[in-house]
Amino acid sequence: MTGDNQATTHFGFRDVPEGDKAGMVHGVFTRVASKYDVMNDLMSLGIHRIWKDAMMDWLAPRPGQRLLDVAGGTGDVAFRFLARAPGATATVCDMTESMLAEGRQRAEADRLADRLDWVVGDAMALPFPDNSFDVYTISFGIRNVTRIPDALSEAWRVLRPGGRLMVLEFSQIPNDLLQWLYDRYSFNVIPVMGQVVAGDRDSYQYLVESIRKFPDQESFAAMIRAAGFGQVKYRNLTLGIAALHSGWKL
Repeated sequence: MTGDNQATTHFGFRDVPEGDKAGMVHGVFTRVASKYDVMNDLMSLGIHRIWKDAMMDWLAPRPGQRLLDVAGGTGDVAFRFLARAPGATATVCDMTESMLAEGRQRAEADRLADRLDWVVGDAMALPFPDNSFDVYTISFGIRNVTRIPDALSEAWRVLRPGGRLMVLEFSQIPNDLLQWLYDRYSFNVIPVMGQVVAGDRDSYQYLVESIRKFPDQESFAAMIRAAGFGQVKYRNLTLGIAALHSGWKL
């Protein structure tokens, strides 16, 4: 807490007032939007595409389903979902208009325009009615939310009974040596890469720090259960560098 009793949260490794974090995160993603997809490929050596395909494999999209992809940015997950589910529809919701603008410019967006909506919105206060969607996904976004339990509660609210939550997020490697090596790469290479490719070292320094502040796999699974979801499970990807968490609104 700060001296005036204002609640604080973390922005990377810094403590900041809760009310400031959303604007700071918005600034990060506004700055990196035009290079976001390129940087994702470079930072993960393209492996993020394999992780998103693994997400779809476990999710098994079905024809006619309605997807909400939160923090969906440039549409990667929504495009994959619609490609696997004839007649399905998707809404991409993101707090950063410039990220959505990048998504709308992609070729897939034109081909899928009649099945795809783009909405500016906050994960902690979604602009949708209760029981609206069959599937809720969020990929590499929930760690940037100011109050993660609020975002999970909103996910539960907008899902229909029987709906499914799936979260793809960077996680913790359950091996101290491998985690140490990964940290050396993350902190020494990625910010430099951000400077060279995107002209923005600070934003990528924040993104690396935010990964290390995110709860481990079991702790995050407990948060999903606390939000009301059942049958909560997770799968590690690439040794636990990332993890998929799944839960159902039963």
